[in-house]
Amino acid sequence: MTIPDDIRTDETLDPNDWDAMRALGHQMIDDMMDYVQTLRDRPTWQEMPQHVRDYFKQPLPQEPQAEADVYQDFMEYVMPYPLGNLHPRFWGWVLGTGTPMGALAEFLAATMNSNTGGGNHAANLVEEQVLDWVKEMYHFPPESSGLLVSGASMANLVGLTVARNTLAGYDIRTEGIRANHRMTVYASSEVHSCMQKNVELLGLGSDSLRLVPTNAAYEIDLEALQATITADREAGFHPICIVGNAGTVNTGAFDDLNALADIATREKMWFHVDGAFGSLVAITEDYRHLTNGMDRADSLAFDFHKWMYMPFEIGGTIVRHKDAHYNAFTLTPTYLTHGNRGTAAGDRWFSDYGVQLSRGFRALKAWMSLKNHGIQKYGRLIQQNIEQVHYLLSLLENDPEFDITAPSPINIACFRFVKDGLTDEQLNDLNRDIIYELHERGIAVPSYAILNGIYSIRVANTNHRTRHEDFDMLVQAVKEIGSELVG
Repeated sequence: MTIPDDIRTDETLDPNDWDAMRALGHQMIDDMMDYVQTLRDRPTWQEMPQHVRDYFKQPLPQEPQAEADVYQDFMEYVMPYPLGNLHPRFWGWVLGTGTPMGALAEFLAATMNSNTGGGNHAANLVEEQVLDWVKEMYHFPPESSGLLVSGASMANLVGLTVARNTLAGYDIRTEGIRANHRMTVYASSEVHSCMQKNVELLGLGSDSLRLVPTNAAYEIDLEALQATITADREAGFHPICIVGNAGTVNTGAFDDLNALADIATREKMWFHVDGAFGSLVAITEDYRHLTNGMDRADSLAFDFHKWMYMPFEIGGTIVRHKDAHYNAFTLTPTYLTHGNRGTAAGDRWFSDYGVQLSRGFRALKAWMSLKNHGIQKYGRLIQQNIEQVHYLLSLLENDPEFDITAPSPINIACFRFVKDGLTDEQLNDLNRDIIYELHERGIAVPSYAILNGIYSIRVANTNHRTRHEDFDMLVQAVKEIGSELVG
């Protein structure tokens, strides 16, 4: 049957003019490279004016807009107003800085548009190799299992899910949570808030997360932990998992991971480590001892978009027991039957190891970045960040206008500006305003931590673009702004 030309309706989303699209793509790359190369020429952060906020209230587009016009809108309304984490003086929370190679890898991955849930294609082999490299970095057995996910929140969820399903003592996937079978999880009071979200998502309830006190160094109190587990067993609870911190979010504290592994072994519990960023000191020369015992974990959560400087999103979980990992998630309906030949083949389907069937090709930026820079350079940069923070502390410790408010084992410094005659409440307000001014003036972006009631300026240095003189500028700016606000 022949369809008349006047009623043909086939359309495509490919460009009408490939040469014009190619030229626009080259312009985008040039603009982005210029942007990253000139970061120091711009403020760390700037507030969006009202007309920019109003721009994002437009109705749904009904008709096509030229590619060049769409890109111009991005350049005018999006590009000038980032959170700032690429900037050399961004030290807020624990956010990575990205790299040009990582960004280009994202472009390649998006162009291939691979779904790494399963199938017989190269993207899955890339992820398998990245996970093998991760096992080598963290000294996990080669037969361990693993999965790349969006970040540490999901990575911790994977680890805790395997722990729950393995140690529930019954087929929890079939029967669900038993009301009279109260499973409990143990972590320090400094553990990341995602742990509470995860135990809630797993149906255990936030009351099942036992937050154990810490010592003066913000490390879990081992005696209190053991006493809590013992008391829970006597009360009829079912302890299943101990979570160790390899770098807490507030201060970068490391729990005694060997001691936690010993307790978990003795109590026949799962040992999970939240190593979102701190686990990466394992690849440094001078600080790797802090991770002693991490290689004994049953599961480990990590992030590469933090202290490995890769573009968001990429985190992951390593699980020592591959069968336990597989059994916690696998589900294969007939339409996902793994073939022996063709595109539905493949030795490993990652959909059997997590909740996602649709998964992006996030492994490519890790694979290309690790090949481009090498693990030794990453180790040197991580150590450089730690030593830069120690330099900052050296500027603060002998200055009467500063108090250091917490120990600093790795790359996080917590401190406050002080003036005689001000109460702690007034100092809390003053330091909060100093942070606001640093942000709004575009000088630097530290974040904050409340430690024993003290509002602290918090610098978390996961920035490969930072130089020592940036901390000279920070200290001088805090003193000037603090004196200005007091005056």
